[in-house]
Amino acid sequence: MKRYLFAYCPLSVANYLLPITCCLLLIVSSCKKDSFITAPNARLSITADSLKYDTVFTTTGSITKSFKIINENNQKLQLSKIKLGGGAASSFKININGNNITEANNIELDANDSIYVFVSVSINPNAANLPFIISDSILISYNGNNRFVQLQAYGQNANFLSNKVITGNVTWTNTLPYVILKSIRIDTTATLTIQPGTKIYCHADAPFIVDGTLIINGTKNNEVVFAGDRLDNDYKDLPAGWPGIYFRNNSKNNVLKFAIIKNAYQAVVVTAPSINSNPKLILQQCKIDNAYDAGILCANTSLQINNSLISNCGSNVALVYGGDYNFTNCTVAAYSNLYINHKNPLLTVNNFAAQGGSTITANLNAVFRNCIFWADSSGFVNNEITVNKQGVNTFTVLFENNLYRGSDPTNSTLTNNLKNQNPLFDSIDVPKRMYNFRISNNNAPGVNKGIANIPILMKDLDDKNRNIGLPDLGCYEKQ
Repeated sequence: MKRYLFAYCPLSVANYLLPITCCLLLIVSSCKKDSFITAPNARLSITADSLKYDTVFTTTGSITKSFKIINENNQKLQLSKIKLGGGAASSFKININGNNITEANNIELDANDSIYVFVSVSINPNAANLPFIISDSILISYNGNNRFVQLQAYGQNANFLSNKVITGNVTWTNTLPYVILKSIRIDTTATLTIQPGTKIYCHADAPFIVDGTLIINGTKNNEVVFAGDRLDNDYKDLPAGWPGIYFRNNSKNNVLKFAIIKNAYQAVVVTAPSINSNPKLILQQCKIDNAYDAGILCANTSLQINNSLISNCGSNVALVYGGDYNFTNCTVAAYSNLYINHKNPLLTVNNFAAQGGSTITANLNAVFRNCIFWADSSGFVNNEITVNKQGVNTFTVLFENNLYRGSDPTNSTLTNNLKNQNPLFDSIDVPKRMYNFRISNNNAPGVNKGIANIPILMKDLDDKNRNIGLPDLGCYEKQ
């Protein structure tokens, strides 16, 4: 006969143990929630990685935005630090738990709880000493981790354009500066006309792209200026502050008069032949300065430039893969300085390019008249002009009545040029960034050495007449 043994708990005992067990679970759970989670992988979410105050201010104003810091853990979390990067000097202010502060330490967040951070910015848009873009950041530190919320606001009052595509016929005036963010593009059928005195400031990631037509109508003392948007002392003279102006394949009929293009990575880039009988780009009485890579870079295109200055660029002028070019009364000059060492020839001309592991060539016609090509003798460059040819394409390069440093360029026709004679610029002071490329006296070698009777030579870069005797070499007339 089988016997079965049953283990059991008397009802009175079970009734006694159940409350104790529940209490123990509650105590354990409560202790866990009261303790801090210290693991680096603790879950913390921040509802914004950046705050942008993109209102265009017209009067002094203050705008407040906010974000939440959320503890997503079942334990408490301690924020070791919340700090405004710019401190008390920042245009931004933060408020935590009703307190206006620049830094808060050891903030406790309960399990699954959150905290608001309010951020305000107060700006006088008419304060000329402000940059156009004001930036700062908020540091949030916890368990050895550092997280940031980026802050950005507009400073001076301006026309702010971000990822803008220009269509139709548009005119910009000098009422307010234009600040370009991310990029701007003139569409293939559009024309942008820029009036005298207009200022255009491009952000570091904002190329100025021309697929249509760009007309600049600057005048002497009311030039149209292109530059980077960092105008504070530490950045205003740095090269590569913005990408540059790019005239792409379908662009046509571009004319820039009295434009100043400075501090770009590549100041002016022109590609592909003109789609009509006009030069793709005409530059008249323009200044191109302090470009990190190239002042003018042309590839198999057409350019006419006169009475213009290209100075202190990584490579001042590079004309590659052929094309049709006419330089008249230009000064191309470079001096090694704190930002750019003069290591490349002032002028590079060739008719070829590398493509897919092979070399391709194109026809080339280039004429240089009444120009100065001069640089310091820093020891890096022996010849300031290099002309190289490959293939059997048409290849015509003429240097007529120019002044240049170094040996005579090869593969060229040379007529009545001056070699290795100092042009006697008015004053050069590299440490003070003072460059005056006007001619110092009437006995300078380039005075009265140009070819006359060229219509485009009637005015120099200072808008002075060239109607007395023979024209001087370079962009400035001494007479």
